[in-house]
Amino acid sequence: MIDRTALEALTRRPLPFLGSSWPWRGAAYLAAGAVPGVAAGLVVAAAASGALLGPALAVVAGLAALALSIVVIAPFERLRLRLVDPVPVPGAPHRRGREAGLVIMTLLALWWIDLVMLAFTIGGPVVLALSPVLQEELTPLAGALAVVAGLLLLPVAAYTITAWAGARGAMVRAILAPAGSELEEVLRSRARLVDAFELERRRIERDLHDGAQQRLVSLSMALGMAGLDLPAGSEPARLVALAHDEAKRALAELRELIRGVHSQVLTDRGLAAAVHDVAGRSPVPVDVRVDLPGRLPAPVEVTAYYVVTEALTNLAKHGGATRATVTGLVERGTLVVEVCDDGTGGADPARGTGLTGLADRLAVVEGRLSLSSPPGGPTRLRAEIPC
Repeated sequence: MIDRTALEALTRRPLPFLGSSWPWRGAAYLAAGAVPGVAAGLVVAAAASGALLGPALAVVAGLAALALSIVVIAPFERLRLRLVDPVPVPGAPHRRGREAGLVIMTLLALWWIDLVMLAFTIGGPVVLALSPVLQEELTPLAGALAVVAGLLLLPVAAYTITAWAGARGAMVRAILAPAGSELEEVLRSRARLVDAFELERRRIERDLHDGAQQRLVSLSMALGMAGLDLPAGSEPARLVALAHDEAKRALAELRELIRGVHSQVLTDRGLAAAVHDVAGRSPVPVDVRVDLPGRLPAPVEVTAYYVVTEALTNLAKHGGATRATVTGLVERGTLVVEVCDDGTGGADPARGTGLTGLADRLAVVEGRLSLSSPPGGPTRLRAEIPC
C-alpha cells in the first residue's frame, strides 16, 4: 500500500511505519516552522523600529513587514506541505485571502507550536537517554532505567510528530483548498471535456459532410451515367443499377449519421427547429410545443437537444409508446423541457446507462433531471437547464 499523506502512514503497522521516511518527513515539516518564526521576528522588529519614530510609523512598518511576509510565507507553506501531503493543492476561490489568513495564523501561533511540539517530543526522550551523562549523581540503576525509558519513548515521539505534522498539513490544505473547491474544479474539468467532445463531434461531422459524402455523391452520379450507356436488360446494366442503388442507400445512411453526430439545423436555426426536425424523423408520432424567446446559449441548446434526442430514441425502442409530446419553454431564466409518452412506463435508471448519462450531461451545465415512469405508464421526463 502506498501512503499519500502522513495521516495515512499512521495506519501502517509499527515496524513498517517506523522504518519509513514519514517520521523524518514530519520532523522536517515541523522544523521548517523556524522560517515563519524568523518572519514573525522581522515583523515585530519592524514595528518596534517604527515605534521609535512614532505610532503611525510603527503601524506602517508592521503592515509592510506583514505584507512582505505574506508574499514569502504563502509559497513556502505550499512548498513544505509536500513533505506530509504530496498531492498538489488545487486552486480555490479567493486564493489570496485564504493565503493571507493562513500566513497570519502561522505567524501568530502555528510556528511556535510546531517548534514546541518538536522540541518536547524529541527533546524529552533524548534528555532521558542522556541522563547518565547529564546527571552524574544518578545511580547506575536509575541511569539505566532512564536510558531504557528514553529509547522506548522515541517510537512514541515518531508517532506524535507524524500525527501533528499530518493534522497540521490537513488543516493547511483545508484552508488553501476546501473540499468544495476540488468539486468545482472537477465540474469545470468535466465541462471542458464536454466542450472538447462537442468540438470533436463537429469536426467529424464536417469531415464526413465535405469528404465521404461528396465522394459517395460523385460515385452515385458516375454509376448513374454508366447505366445510361449500357444496354437495357443486360447483366452489366443490372449490376451497375444494383451498385447505384447501394451507393444511394449508403449516402442516405451517411446523411443520417451526420445528423446524429451534430445537427446542422440546431446550429443554423436553433433548438425549436432542431426538435421539430428530430421529432419528424421519429418512428413514433410526436407533438412538439416548443415556445422559446429566441436563441439560447450554445451549451444549453446542445444539452437540451441531446436530452430530447435520447428520450425519443429510448421511447421508440423500449417504451412501447404510440404517441409522444415534447414541450419546451423558459421559466424565470431556466429552460424546461419535458418529453411525455403513453407507453408502458417502468423506466429505471438502475437498469441501464441511458438515463444516468442524461443526468451526467445535465450536471455539466448545472441542470437537473426528473423522471416519472410508473409501471403501466405514462412516462414523463423533465429537464431543467439554467440559461
